[in-house]
Amino acid sequence: MHNAMHNLNEAVDLSNLDILLKELIKLRASQINHCEYCITLHTHDALKHGEDEKRLAEVATWRESALFTERERIALQLAEEITLIADKGISGETCKKAREIFTANEIAQLIMLVSTINVWNRMSVTSKAFNKNAL
Repeated sequence: MHNAMHNLNEAVDLSNLDILLKELIKLRASQINHCEYCITLHTHDALKHGEDEKRLAEVATWRESALFTERERIALQLAEEITLIADKGISGETCKKAREIFTANEIAQLIMLVSTINVWNRMSVTSKAFNKNAL
């Protein structure tokens, strides 16, 4: 199963979305899911690719920050709604804005990116819990 996840991850990494946008999305979903390992990993990866430390510090509060572009804001909103899909689903407003800014192919890539990082988060958090609570 782990190989299947790595293959999916490689496919998502090959998408034509900007590398820094991908790292912001991975970081935000990991924050929501409380995945310590993934937060550290994607913060490090974003810095390695040239992301600004201040922007990374403000990912959790992106709505209040002036440091993110409209494209990044819509991607982060979509990432949050997909990650928390059981709460309210995906809003029509988010879909409308995403269609205005992203191509259909990019939207599909965003959905796969968010879905993939959510699976990684769940695997990491769950594995850690089982290791901590081993009998």
